Amino acid sequence: MSSDPRTSTQLGATLVEGGVAFALAAPHATAVELCLYDETGHHELGRHALRRDSHDSGGIWRIVLPGILPGSCYGWRVHGPWAPTQGLRFNPHKLLLDPYAREVVGRYDGSDLHLGHVPGQPLLRDNRNNAATALKARVVADLAPLRQPRPRIDPARRVLYELHLKSFTMRHPGVPEALRGRYEGLAQPAVLEHLRQLGITTVSLMPLAQRADEARLLELGLSNHWGYNTIAWSAPDTRYARDPARVRDECRAMVEALHEAGFEVVLDVVFNHSAESDASGPTLSLRGIDNRLYHACLKRDPGQYHNWAGCGNVLDLNQPLVLRLVMDSLRRWVEDFGIDGFRFDLAPVLGRDASPEHRFQTRAPLFMALAQDPVLRDCLLIAEPWDVGPGGYQLGQFPPGWLEWNDLFRDTQRAAWLHGHANPGRWAQALAGSSAVFGARAAHSSVNFVTAHDGFSLQDLVSYQHKHNEANGEANRDGHSHNLSHNHGAEGPTDDPAVQERRRQSQRALLMSSLLALGTPMLLAGDEFGHSQRGNNNAYCQDNALTWLDWESADLELCRFVAAVLALRHELPLLQARDWWRAPDDEAPHQAARAYWLTPEGLPLSARDWQRDHSVPMAIWLLPARPDQAACLWLLNPSAEPVTFALPPGRWRLRLDSHAGVSTACPLLFDVELAARSVQLAVACICDPD
Repeated sequence: MSSDPRTSTQLGATLVEGGVAFALAAPHATAVELCLYDETGHHELGRHALRRDSHDSGGIWRIVLPGILPGSCYGWRVHGPWAPTQGLRFNPHKLLLDPYAREVVGRYDGSDLHLGHVPGQPLLRDNRNNAATALKARVVADLAPLRQPRPRIDPARRVLYELHLKSFTMRHPGVPEALRGRYEGLAQPAVLEHLRQLGITTVSLMPLAQRADEARLLELGLSNHWGYNTIAWSAPDTRYARDPARVRDECRAMVEALHEAGFEVVLDVVFNHSAESDASGPTLSLRGIDNRLYHACLKRDPGQYHNWAGCGNVLDLNQPLVLRLVMDSLRRWVEDFGIDGFRFDLAPVLGRDASPEHRFQTRAPLFMALAQDPVLRDCLLIAEPWDVGPGGYQLGQFPPGWLEWNDLFRDTQRAAWLHGHANPGRWAQALAGSSAVFGARAAHSSVNFVTAHDGFSLQDLVSYQHKHNEANGEANRDGHSHNLSHNHGAEGPTDDPAVQERRRQSQRALLMSSLLALGTPMLLAGDEFGHSQRGNNNAYCQDNALTWLDWESADLELCRFVAAVLALRHELPLLQARDWWRAPDDEAPHQAARAYWLTPEGLPLSARDWQRDHSVPMAIWLLPARPDQAACLWLLNPSAEPVTFALPPGRWRLRLDSHAGVSTACPLLFDVELAARSVQLAVACICDPD
């Protein structure tokens, strides 16, 4: 709390001595009104005109009101020109949500009452008052200091686990029914124990910020279940609160419980667009506050937006006040809730410059601001390194210290194990951390995954040849069509034991090779026990049993196998992402392992082998630089037939076998016959081949 109202420079609503300081950034507005409401948000108590800050030429409007207490609700009415073709969409008839809201009251219902324009007549201003159902912000007090120390996760040992809060807990038998789908549900002992036994280090939460579902989805009886349609970037979504009045406390308590259990917490954030969609969308917040400030409008047609996110608009982070909104929100999540890092959705949008070409820049304002910010600079930062705009594929181009989702790894692994047509050179690069892409950065920079929330689950990847998204209401047109999936002989569920076994073997091979490859592995929640979405590869709008993890039908054998893979990764330093593997002839003094890429006969792969257009069986022999570490041997056979491998020198002991699906410790005394489409990992005392 600020003791002097004049010292409050924050935007939004800030408690000060004796009252509340309100502030809004709207440089192009001609007047701003603050509308105060009671705690229910239903009864307006008064309106107050703000003054433009005389000390700030950036267009900040401020007022300090005495006697206002936490719990009060408020919204904005912003005056200015109505000139949609010029990108000016001021409409004081619409009550607007504060983009700095720390708690949101109400829920967008999709009604055309919230359009700034007359329905069907985009150039005419709609004069209906939407206050009765408009979203409102609540004045809140600061939370008490965080209790739990933040876990310190070794980047070389980090294992990401992506989950959706509601989907993960909604059917969990160990979560009390009243807490399922809630913040408190993820903090339950049974949930934490599953994560601990699995061996993950870092929970990567899908978006938690308050969202507004698209009107189209609401008309269909659906919702934006994944949450990638943010309307209030600093406010935890009340949908996940058992008591909406305590949403911030419950969200923070969940993070604290994860910290206490030793888990790092990463939050998926969506700063590439706002929930107000394209020019025909609703006026809920930024569009009515100062559309041309917050959104990137086309220079040749300011009434329309750039659409690099594919969601109708994008935020303009080249504007200092918009950059400030993003930075202030990120600090809120770190300081108020204890979040340890962020995964940035469609991150190239955030790095596009103001040039006519809107090029992506590694030194974009947001990236530079994050690098120097004392609160955020040490956070874990993860990029989804593509958007849908021109030049939007930027894998490997984010600043040092960032991690990036690696779709090259995903596609190469799928092609190798499910179709046998991955180029050996590209496949080896993927297994070796994609050093050609990230080699100037740390060896943990690549986030290695085979599946993520966006696309098939692992069970569906091996069960469906084609997507089945009819439930989404778009005639199966949505979602990716190029999935590199393989149904193994039957589309969807089958009672054929041979098909079922082939699917299980492919799952284990994909899991083992992705979780042990150099880099930072990421596991999608439910993949460890065979969760299916019945072939829907774009289940963003399905808040039902399709996406809720089916714990009662879990494949416990597969789950134990995944835990064994991760246990081996944690046990063996050579399988951790400490350094880039070095070539056999590299004698430079450092701690990196030497990697020998061998044919089944034990010979180095030839130039011809590397250039083949199909996957080839290979062995990866990793020799440590330190004498106290064990050597490792990967045997990989993506072919459709068994292959016999000659073992390199050493006393080898088999530790994992994807074909059998077991963790073992039996000695390997002779040559090894490796089953089709399977992986083995063996360990030996160090033995230099020279």
